Amino acid sequence: MDAKIGSFFESIGNFFTGGEQIPWCDRDVIAGCEREVAEASNGDSEERKNESIMRLSWALVHSRKKEDVQRGIAMLETSLGNDKSPLHQREKIYLLAVGYYRSNDYGRSRELLGQCLEIAPDWRQAQSLNKIVEDRIAKDGVIGIGITATGVALIVGGIAAALARKN
Repeated sequence: MDAKIGSFFESIGNFFTGGEQIPWCDRDVIAGCEREVAEASNGDSEERKNESIMRLSWALVHSRKKEDVQRGIAMLETSLGNDKSPLHQREKIYLLAVGYYRSNDYGRSRELLGQCLEIAPDWRQAQSLNKIVEDRIAKDGVIGIGITATGVALIVGGIAAALARKN
């Protein structure tokens, strides 16, 4: 019984906090990736340069800073058409979905995850993020309905109070 109660309160807590399990990246990791990209740009192979840019993009979209996330999205969108490998395309689309999720653009994130799952239907990472995005969209809908209902109740209450004062 205690386990059920604990699970209930955990699910309520996850509802309000988001309960996501997407990793965060700190500024030191981003700075290291930026140095790696700069070093790879100085005469390294194109493959090493692309791998460095991919790591930097990953770090940026997993940052807590909105500016970093936006920079990561821009880098990924720019490089998306440059790669013909389906595996790399899938990874870039997934990282874009993470970036849009972190930017609170859940609709765009869901759209990109749909593309990922078309390419690789069994990809657990994409499935997991898709569930998080769907839950977040549902949560936002419930909160929106609650706010709307509260607003309507206040308006109706105000009208009723005004009519009561008139009589």
